[in-house]
Amino acid sequence: MKVIFVEDVPKVARAGEIKEVADGYGRNFLIPQKLALLVSSAATSMIEAQRRQKAQTGTESVVLANQLEGREIVLKARAGAKERLHGAVTSADIASELQKSTGIVVDKRKIELAEPIHQLGSYEVAIRLGKDMIPKIRVTVTEEETS
Repeated sequence: MKVIFVEDVPKVARAGEIKEVADGYGRNFLIPQKLALLVSSAATSMIEAQRRQKAQTGTESVVLANQLEGREIVLKARAGAKERLHGAVTSADIASELQKSTGIVVDKRKIELAEPIHQLGSYEVAIRLGKDMIPKIRVTVTEEETS
């Protein structure tokens, strides 16, 4: 059975490849899991459209990575003794501040924080835009002025 792969299947094929697979493997696993489609002109044109869209998205990611690289954002938070925050600064806080200060919209799930920030200070935070595109921004957490 000849199939065209829609997604990467480890140790079998990459997305967009056309391969001959066993009938049972294709019919019982690949096609129901939507990992592959039977080879047809419609399936081939759909894969080509996806490939063009992915290329366009890749160039947009490169532009976004260049805009983000080296940026610094400042977050204000209430702090207590020993510069410990009341609460925490999360990736959602960083994403919203990034949008407010620069106008760049970044999904909070792309911001890589090992754990939420609980101390005042300056931190280097990575944003995973793609497989090899990981720009780093500096997040400075300062104490909020109490009046």
